Amino acid sequence: MLDLKFIRENPGTVKHAIEVKGVNLDLDELLRIDRELVELKQRVEALQTERNANARQVPKATPEERPGLIQKGKDLAEEIKGLEPQLRAHEDALRQLLLRVPNIPHPSVPVGQDDSENVELRREGQIPEFSFPPLDHVELLERQGWADPERVARVSGSRSYLLKGDAVLLEMAVLMFAMDFLRGRGLTPLSTTALVRPETFVGSGHFPGGEDQVYKIEGEELMLAGTAEVPVNSLYAGEQLSYEQLPLAYAAISAAFRSEAGSAGRDVRGLIRVHEFRKVEQYVMTRADEAEALRWFGVILENAEGLLRELELPYRVVQNVTGDMGAGKVLMYDIETWVPSEHKYRETHSCSYLGDWQARRTGLRYRDEHGKLVYAHTLNNTGIATPRILVPLLENHQQADGTIRVPEALRPYLGGREVLGVPVREEATA
Repeated sequence: MLDLKFIRENPGTVKHAIEVKGVNLDLDELLRIDRELVELKQRVEALQTERNANARQVPKATPEERPGLIQKGKDLAEEIKGLEPQLRAHEDALRQLLLRVPNIPHPSVPVGQDDSENVELRREGQIPEFSFPPLDHVELLERQGWADPERVARVSGSRSYLLKGDAVLLEMAVLMFAMDFLRGRGLTPLSTTALVRPETFVGSGHFPGGEDQVYKIEGEELMLAGTAEVPVNSLYAGEQLSYEQLPLAYAAISAAFRSEAGSAGRDVRGLIRVHEFRKVEQYVMTRADEAEALRWFGVILENAEGLLRELELPYRVVQNVTGDMGAGKVLMYDIETWVPSEHKYRETHSCSYLGDWQARRTGLRYRDEHGKLVYAHTLNNTGIATPRILVPLLENHQQADGTIRVPEALRPYLGGREVLGVPVREEATA
């Protein structure tokens, strides 16, 4: 949510953001409702002032004047009451429109329609060259007996997954490694629920607009979040933090759920796109200083890159164009990790800076060094999401005999093992 005063004073800038982010919003309608609301408030305030002045005259009035003044007070009260429904309707309409106003992109963000226009910034790591025909992650899992897609589909339907044996230990090792790594980088570990109230999605900016991606709990005012960003962003909702309390930086682990509406036919096979997964999310709430927030953007981006380097995975960093960065983002980078079976990079991390856009929606405020209440700035970035990260992890580290080489960083979490699985095919020769 943007400051209404900023919108009034900078309609051209806001209209440009609406256009380049592809948001369906009529800013002129918003400004019209805003003007009408201001006029209604002024009218109500004038009537209340008149009513109060009239009430003060009643005790001083003569017996002949008093009935007329009393009746005038009643008439004014009725007129005020008659305006209240219009006032509430305008307030509700304005808030709904304000929730759809996108944030202003950073000047460095390229204009573009979708992810096909994202700009590659750099590539890191060495793409593996195999001396044998590499398998995809589904084949690797099935040959080792680490998955059972048919049985879990009978239990949970499509886009569900089930891991067995060493694959389970690998998934747990990755999550634990990520938590330890981020804790070592100064983030506070946090374990949080995926069950949240609907207003938390409004606070994070996923609503309005993303309702079809969320699972709802019938009969309860609860929904399932697709990232720990949603509950963590509301932990301090409505509170007044002190200057010294910020920044707050968390490594938050939780289950995550997404309906994947609109993705029919895409990534149905394997672990890329599933309904339920586990995720470690980096979340930062910092002071209202863009330079400081951008420094944190670099920190959490480097944290994600550091995790991938430790996992010995090749990746690239791309800058998201305006049409692919979401309404609330000021700046957004994706990290895409190399998937050998597809001969391309796939998105595994998203790093976002949102200014005070989320904070205004959620009421995240603190008192600055002068004691003034101001809205905080927020950022988030993936730490690790499983099982998606297992796709490049298995494929990049597969060996000729079908076993999986364990990156050194994960070995302490797997009892020192250097290899997972048993040979399932003869080693190929170069």
